[in-house]
Order: sequence, then structure tokens, then C-alpha cells
Amino acid sequence: MTIRTLIMGAAGRDFHNFNVYFRDNSDYQVVAFTATQIPNIDGRRYPAALAGSLYPEGIPIYPESELRELIKKLNVDQVVFAYSDVEHAYVMHKASLVNEAGADFRLMGLKNTQLVSSKPVVSITAVRTGSGKSQTTRRVSLILREMGYRVAAVRHPMPYGDLLKQKVQRFADYSDLDKHDCTIEEREEYEPHLDNGLIVYAGVDYEAILRQAEQEVDIVLWDGGNNDFSFFKEDLAIVVVDPHRLGHETSFYPGETNTIHADVFVINKVDTADAENVIKVRENIHLLNPDAQVIEGASPLFVDNPEAIRGKRVLVVEDGPTLTHGGMKYGAAYVAARRFGAKEIVDPRPFAVRTITDTYEKYPETGTILPAMGYGAEQMKDLEETINNSDVDLVVSGTPIDLSRVIKINKPLQRVRYDLQEIGRPTLVDILNAKFGK
Repeated sequence: MTIRTLIMGAAGRDFHNFNVYFRDNSDYQVVAFTATQIPNIDGRRYPAALAGSLYPEGIPIYPESELRELIKKLNVDQVVFAYSDVEHAYVMHKASLVNEAGADFRLMGLKNTQLVSSKPVVSITAVRTGSGKSQTTRRVSLILREMGYRVAAVRHPMPYGDLLKQKVQRFADYSDLDKHDCTIEEREEYEPHLDNGLIVYAGVDYEAILRQAEQEVDIVLWDGGNNDFSFFKEDLAIVVVDPHRLGHETSFYPGETNTIHADVFVINKVDTADAENVIKVRENIHLLNPDAQVIEGASPLFVDNPEAIRGKRVLVVEDGPTLTHGGMKYGAAYVAARRFGAKEIVDPRPFAVRTITDTYEKYPETGTILPAMGYGAEQMKDLEETINNSDVDLVVSGTPIDLSRVIKINKPLQRVRYDLQEIGRPTLVDILNAKFGK
């Protein structure tokens, strides 16, 4: 008898687990996906052209809120939990619900989900969203290229549009972002790599993505999303830890998996974190993974014109996922606004409209910071209207992209940029030379 399976996800790890383990596996019948975290990704179908010969009609995607009813209605034997950046207790609450409804609960590990590359792989993952993966990935890519290697970044999936069209995506310049109708969230991850001259791959089918990337690079760089572990078996696993969220390295799923799996830790933000927290983070990661090397790093801020901020009433805009399911209360733009003398940080909530209002209702802890939500054209329009409604002198944006490229802002804008800077030894140069030095 086939095992009737439902996969809980958020348009990323769920599709990957299906592709590499369930797609052509006649021992299982995947009867549904459920979706959460990301707006407007339920109500779709995983297309038949991607689902394989066992699923000629594709697979329906339902809201996770219907999970208990779906288990009973679809006679589900097994539920696979396949999304990230959630507390351990949250996972077990879902397991309890699933078990009560009659199904088994499963978490899939590295052996059954990681693809093996013909080229060396360096992965950059983290214990939480917003720890500093992006700047770490950029730093690693520059070092490897300076060593003479051809490198491409393969980014954790964010397929929020037409799944079939997004099977394999290759980004070499800004025109590719427009061609693929990228959301703000996608642009935030891809644009900084493109600015550094790096090719980026992403999409839905990571076997196909990996095989295409292997044709043009010497080393594959896995650029992780949320706190998920790598889809590829790595030769070097770099994990970013955030001392601003002490204890999360041992209490979030699957961030703790990354903590145990790391070859190298980057403790980021040591310049702004409490010194005691940095020490305690070191102790926590050492207890779980005493053999990993540890780098301390900072992410110094750069603003084009800091004087433009002084004395102004400002709207602070930050990376959306970092504030929402990442749980951070502020980011680089808030720090820059305070550091460079803003007169007032204006609360954007009275000016919010539609889906941005919904975001504040779902994540009230974001407070006086505006998350740059843009999961599709409608939400990007709502973000634009919210910013333009705001009664402020200046917008200070900590998103990794130039927002004015994708929405029309009727106010002066100052961007905040940040890069990883190692402090002390070892450095990433030391570690990458030891591993890949020619």
C-alpha cells in the first residue's frame, strides 16, 4: 500500500523534498501541500509538468489552517513538516495536532534531501533569518573569485509566481530580474550579487538548477534562506549566528541542525551586541559543536549622505522577512537613523494600507518600523502607497536593494548598506585558502 502523504511548507523546502524524495517514489502518494508564512501561495497547484508521471493532474496546495480537516478528508497517513525559522515548541504543537488527527509526523534530514554536486560546494546558512547570511555569502564569493575560481550563487527558493516558468532561473543582470517578474523579497537577495558581478541561480527544481550551474562554475555557493539547511551536500558549511538573539541557536528549527552541522561559525554583529551575549553564544555553539572554527564579525553601516538624516523626521524601512518571521524588532536602517541623528522615527502604521495593514496585524511587534513587504505586484503597490502616505521628511531604507527601482517614492531616500567585516583571526580568507587554496 502506498503511504498517503501531505507536505507542510511555504513554497520552498516542501517542493524540494517532494522533488528529490517523493516525485518518482511509488511507495508514496503525495495528496496535498499546505502553505503558510508567505501570502498568496495557497490555492495553487504544484504543476503536473514538475510533479512527474505519478501526478498527471499535479498536486493541490491548501492553506495550512485547513491541515486537521485535510488529514481526515484525504485519509492522510503521514505529514512531512518542511519549512523553517520556527521555534522547537511550534514544531511540536504541529506534531501534536497531526498525531491527534491520526497521521504520523515526519522531519526529513540531510541524507534524504541533499543533492550531491560534481563540483565543490560551500554553503552559507544561519540559525535565524536576519543573522547576516547575505553579506557573508557576498564576502565568500568575492574571496573565492579573488582566488581564481568561477563561482555562482544558488539561492534558496522563493517561487511565488508561476512555478512552471520558475523551474530554473538564471540571473546575470537586472534585466533578468524584470524578465522573471521578481518580487521585492527576491530582488533583495539577487541584486547585491549582481552588483558584485556574480551569477545567481534559483527556482523550483534544484536538481536541474545544480546541473546547469555546474556547467559554468568551479565552486557552487549555496546561499541559504531563513534558517534552513542546504539542499546540496557541502564541502564546507558556514553558519551565521546572531548574538542579538541569544539562545536561538539552540531553540529554533532547523537552525539548531545548522549549529550541529557547521564546519565554521560566523558570530556576526559583535560590534553592536552585548559582550556577554557574544561570550554566551560562543559557549552555546561550543557545547553543540566543539570542533567547528569560530569567526567573529561585524556588519558596519554605510550611508551615502549621513548628514541628510540629521534633524529629520524619518520613515524607517527594513527587510520584510527579517522583521516578520525572523522576529527582529529593528535592522540596519533603524540603527543608522539613530546613529546619524534623526529627529524622530515616525510610526508608519497610521499610513498603512490593505496588505501592509494586514502585516502589522499579523506581526504587531514590528512596531514603528515598516517591513518592505512585496510578495507580488499588489503588495508592492500597497508598500508604495504606505510610504507615500507617510508624513515624513525622509525615507531611510535598510533593504539590500534600491527600492526606487521597483516602486515610485515621492520622498527623499537614503539607503543603508552593510558588508561583513571579520574581526581578529581566523578570517574567511584563512579558512577558504586552507580548504581550496591552489
